[in-house]
Amino acid sequence: MRLIYTKPSLNDLSQGSRIAFVRHFRFMTQDDVSNELGLTGECKRRSMTRYEKGDRNPKEERTKQLANIFRISYNAIKKYDYKEPIDILYTLMWLEEIIPRYYIDLSKVPNINENNIIIIKKFINEWERMRTKRLKREISYIDYIEWKLTYEVDHYE
Repeated sequence: MRLIYTKPSLNDLSQGSRIAFVRHFRFMTQDDVSNELGLTGECKRRSMTRYEKGDRNPKEERTKQLANIFRISYNAIKKYDYKEPIDILYTLMWLEEIIPRYYIDLSKVPNINENNIIIIKKFINEWERMRTKRLKREISYIDYIEWKLTYEVDHYE
């Protein structure tokens, strides 16, 4: 049986919507994820439903388990508190799923030896390079989303 790819949609920027997006992107059902988490019983899917609806937020350890199951960066689906620049970066990437082709120009923002500004600018440059590849069809939409979901900032620090 051949799977037909349909682009997942992102309803909002909430943690639950992001988890649902990734689950759909990975062609997984809530039952699949529940089984991978080792949940059992008649209501084993209930936790996933609550996470995705935003009725409940997974704890950090559960979020890390989900990231491992989905083979993505923990940062893609964690609850953002914006204490680290990675939260801003991932929010910008997720926002693109709601507002395609929006553009951010930080070229006039001075670096002023602020490490976070430097990290954000380097990310924006790398992201723009990947977006250009996507628009030129040098990489597929799936490859582009894969890059976004597995992106890590630690190589800049």
